Amino acid sequence: MPPAMTDLLDMWAAHSPLAGQTPDQITVDFLLPTGIYIQMDVPREATIQHIKLLLWKQAQNFPLFPALGEMESHMFECVNQTAVHEELEDETRRLCDVRPFLPVLKLVTRNCGRAERLLDSKIGVLIGKGLHELDAINDQEVKDFRSKMFRISEEQMQRVQMMTWKEWLQACFSPQLEPAAGTAITDGVNDRPADLKVTIHFDQSQVIFHMNPNFKYKHINKSHKMKNLNMHIFQKHSCPVLSCPQYIRTCMQAKEPPHLTLVHTSSIKQMYDKEISTISAVVSRKSSNPPLPLPPKRRVPTTCVWDVPSPFKIVLVNASKVNAEETAKVNVRAGLFHGAELLCKPAVSSESSGRSDHTWKENTLEFDIFVNDLPRMTRLCIAIYAVMDKVKKQKSTRNAHINKYQTIRKAGKVHYPIAWVNTMVFDYKGQLKTGDIILHCWSSFPDELEEMLNPIGTIQTNPYTENATALHIHFPEYSSHPIVFPPFDKILEKAAEIARSSDCTNMGRGGKKFYIELKEIMERDPLSQLCENEKDLIWTLRHDCRENFPQSLPKLLLSVKWSKHEDMAQLQALLQIWPKLCPRDALELLDFNYPDQYVREYAVGCLRDMSDEELLQYLLQLVQVLRYEPYYDCALTHFLLERAQGNRKIGHFLFWHLRSEIHMPAVSVQFALILEAYCRCNIPHIEVLKKQVEALSKLKSVNELIKLGTIKNARSKTKEAMLTKEAMMTCLRQSGYSETLSDLQSPLNPNVLLSGINVDKCRYMDSKMKPLWIVYNNKLLAGDNLGIIFKNGDDLRQDMLTLQILKLMDLLWKEANLDLRIVPYACLATGDRAGLIEVVSSADTIANIQLTSSNVAAAAAFNKDALLNWLKERNSGDALDRAIEEFTLSCAGYCVATYVLGIGDRHSDNIMVRSTGQLFHIDFGHILGNFKSKFGIKRERVPFILTHDFIHVIQQGKTGYTEKFGSFRQYCEEAYLILRKNGNLFITLFALMLTAGLPELTSVKDIQYLKDSLALGKTDDEALKQFRQKFDEALRESWTTKVNWMAHNVAKDNRS
Repeated sequence: MPPAMTDLLDMWAAHSPLAGQTPDQITVDFLLPTGIYIQMDVPREATIQHIKLLLWKQAQNFPLFPALGEMESHMFECVNQTAVHEELEDETRRLCDVRPFLPVLKLVTRNCGRAERLLDSKIGVLIGKGLHELDAINDQEVKDFRSKMFRISEEQMQRVQMMTWKEWLQACFSPQLEPAAGTAITDGVNDRPADLKVTIHFDQSQVIFHMNPNFKYKHINKSHKMKNLNMHIFQKHSCPVLSCPQYIRTCMQAKEPPHLTLVHTSSIKQMYDKEISTISAVVSRKSSNPPLPLPPKRRVPTTCVWDVPSPFKIVLVNASKVNAEETAKVNVRAGLFHGAELLCKPAVSSESSGRSDHTWKENTLEFDIFVNDLPRMTRLCIAIYAVMDKVKKQKSTRNAHINKYQTIRKAGKVHYPIAWVNTMVFDYKGQLKTGDIILHCWSSFPDELEEMLNPIGTIQTNPYTENATALHIHFPEYSSHPIVFPPFDKILEKAAEIARSSDCTNMGRGGKKFYIELKEIMERDPLSQLCENEKDLIWTLRHDCRENFPQSLPKLLLSVKWSKHEDMAQLQALLQIWPKLCPRDALELLDFNYPDQYVREYAVGCLRDMSDEELLQYLLQLVQVLRYEPYYDCALTHFLLERAQGNRKIGHFLFWHLRSEIHMPAVSVQFALILEAYCRCNIPHIEVLKKQVEALSKLKSVNELIKLGTIKNARSKTKEAMLTKEAMMTCLRQSGYSETLSDLQSPLNPNVLLSGINVDKCRYMDSKMKPLWIVYNNKLLAGDNLGIIFKNGDDLRQDMLTLQILKLMDLLWKEANLDLRIVPYACLATGDRAGLIEVVSSADTIANIQLTSSNVAAAAAFNKDALLNWLKERNSGDALDRAIEEFTLSCAGYCVATYVLGIGDRHSDNIMVRSTGQLFHIDFGHILGNFKSKFGIKRERVPFILTHDFIHVIQQGKTGYTEKFGSFRQYCEEAYLILRKNGNLFITLFALMLTAGLPELTSVKDIQYLKDSLALGKTDDEALKQFRQKFDEALRESWTTKVNWMAHNVAKDNRS
């Protein structure tokens, strides 16, 4: 693979050194199928179609032109930036957006089925992985999944073609209805009903309505000013909705007037016609004559796995490219797991010596479990490790990784892992694997290992085969016929047979004593471990669990002996009559600990009761747990695709959550397959998403240009800032950039249309990665702008998770009639260490507020009047009372939230306040108690930030602890107790993110912080006592916070 082109040599970047004196032109080499070579200059921003036309005119002057034939029967091919051949089927793309690795275009003859090839090309560009890469995968599971999804998507698109425009509108843009039981919205001061002022925009004019908060949507269309217009309403300037009380309620809670746009039905019909024509270009309408059925497949004789009473074994053939010391002895350890449960004792090979290639004399690993007891989801986990004499302390860092990963010390020897790999024992069709298989191993190990094995790791092998350790193993045959896992009906038959043969009167019913013990076990949090006696009790009283503790299903599943197929069959029968769990409780069943196919199908069945809004709340976790699915075709994948087809907003975020991680080798193929399936089921959405992908690509180019400029001008900071900002402005004003960055749906929120960039207000921020501060004009709200921050080089996934949890906390508090005015601004990871953050309007940092009131940076942090004066400058009268109430509520919310989540690095530049009074936190690089330290001393010594200037605002400048402070403290305690009641949900959500690769969430030990901060396992009184102690500590030690803020202000002042 050729090296990627650096910024210095990037001929497609603005002001590139390679562009020469005529940056608008680029010299391109053209290779024709006739063998003719043509070199000519073409416009950098020309479309592929226009370039082909220029080439055709030029080719007329060269030999063999008549042999070319029709221009439309040819297309260009190039080598792209990832060194892969790319067919340029979509000729509306510009050359500067295609960005070939070198300016060489090859003209090739286009095959038949151009519409299908064009669609494939668009999907490949959109998802960041060419479909030819998926075509080249020699895996029957991949082929079967794609074939099935292709068939489903074609049927889905045919159904859309048959819809009327109203049915299409309902299907694509589901109404966001307000739940029946909602809290009344008041003005926040005197608890009067809030006045509802709605602005209706139409044809560049607007009408303002003053309405009763309990208005009905139909009242709008009955207004005398609009009675003759047959229209539909859009939220802001966004996607159409059929009903929008939820949006209006959200605006009122934020004290912002709702803005609605009236759109004539003819415009919606045009949208409908355009989408239907886009589909029709690729998918033909359903034929009235169904295709002839395929002949039945010849049945191959099979053997049921339950009929194979032989010990399970594997054979180690050899290993190559093993990265071990010459003096080390290399062993292989293998274990069979069902989720996190080790089914039997691990098997260990004999020792092998050598450099990188190894074979073992005792190469058969036999396990203490029979084939007939293997669960369907058994995974074989293998570790290759070295055995060395005890490592003495040495100055050399050559063997640093040995000390990092050593896990076992035995008889004066040190065992350290070299590589690991996992694979399923049964294939995707339920057939026991046989024959030879080469497994390319992974060399990076997690913090926690089970017997040096990594069961939670991916079952995909390392795609970077060139340097990966390769382990060749053999699965022996136990029968002359393929061995298969029994179908579901056979499992239920087995359970019925066991029930008939056992004593029907003994159904495992327990008395009062057992009930109390069972209740105590069931009320424990998900992190609590069950001892063997407790597991036996739960299994014995499983019918009591179903009747009295249905939410205890996860603990019952952990109590099943999955290594006994009789117990597994009885569990499946019980699951058929188990009551449905609420969706929040069912989320836990998607954790790695519950791999059984039918359990996960049950969980997905429970999730179907989720509303679209609730699904969006948990979509981040649902995408991550796809990593736990061993097979591509699973219930969760189908569920997510179905809901994404029914609601384009869900589809939007499903797309971005998948695409942002497609660069990760462990999930690259799986996520690409799901993205392809989504795009085929939602063909009209491709263009919308493609526009966003192209815009982000442009922002990345601008960011890299700025980084390059700052490196070149590092000596002179003033000169650097002027030159680099000027280059940024020039770049953004170029038509190639301004057109791509205008009129697109915001990736942060598809309900928001980003119209045009306000270049004069754009800038880059003075931090290491030079984030871009991009400002968009708002076509509807005169004078109001929309701001987004683009980051390239920072992993935003931890921020995204923290903000999601803050949003959930806000929801739980509101469900309990407590609105703490949280500001969970939008944040979205869009790629490898790249993403977007919403700019909260009319807000400033505590640091800036304090610095504007003091000329000395060191003294600014101790000015307790600065914050209150800042609010007084922006509010007066009743507005000031509302602002202080907003500050009080939001300060209480963030005190509790930051304490529970263990959010660290809380300096005055990442706490902000809006002019309306809302306080909020930003930048969540340290969570779960991972506080910053210097010289081994923790810089933050308070449980949460509660300084005296905050108290000064809450008490409106009065001294001593007043009634206002008492209310604030009451808000904090009430908020804390509400979160405690939902402690299991928070633990589950963090547990589902364990394999995401977040820097501060890598093991169950990290989640233990939540259990401690929420005081789970204690009574409410005990927990409240603990929280009150933390509250008093935060108040007592707030001077240390002020000292930290002073040091931060001084350091910041010295850098500027």
